[in-house]
Amino acid sequence: MENEIKQRMRNRVKNGVWILLVGFLIFLIGIRPAWFGLDRSPVIGFVQIAVFLVGLAIMCGGGYLCLNALWNGRERSILADIGFRLVSTGYLIAAMSGMADVFGIGSHRFPKVPYFGSVQATGVISGQLLIILGFLMTIPLPYRHPTAMVSPKSSSSESKTD
Repeated sequence: MENEIKQRMRNRVKNGVWILLVGFLIFLIGIRPAWFGLDRSPVIGFVQIAVFLVGLAIMCGGGYLCLNALWNGRERSILADIGFRLVSTGYLIAAMSGMADVFGIGSHRFPKVPYFGSVQATGVISGQLLIILGFLMTIPLPYRHPTAMVSPKSSSSESKTD
């Protein structure tokens, strides 16, 4: 029974890592299409932005599956719950920053061709840093009981007053 649970956890971790690696490959295709012979434009346009954001989303999903499997049915800590939410928030910041021109809130609005500028890059990097911080917060740490700083008083050593 215990081996079956451990095997299921290992399979979930392996699946999460494979999904993460596929997402990383898609992310690389979006960031550097020339490495794969797919570069068609000198600028980073809408398709490249969409591809690397899809890759980033798949990486976030794979990381979530992997780290959630490491908790193995135990109740997650508050820090881990905040971390998972921070991953989602980081992706939202990265996606909105990357697609700012498409949504009409960027510096190159509709009649112009969407262009991935330095402000958008800063927003995407900020989102990615939040994702990393969130994943670091979700790593299950071994629980240690807190030790007392001061030894407790025993009831026999109390001073008696007559």
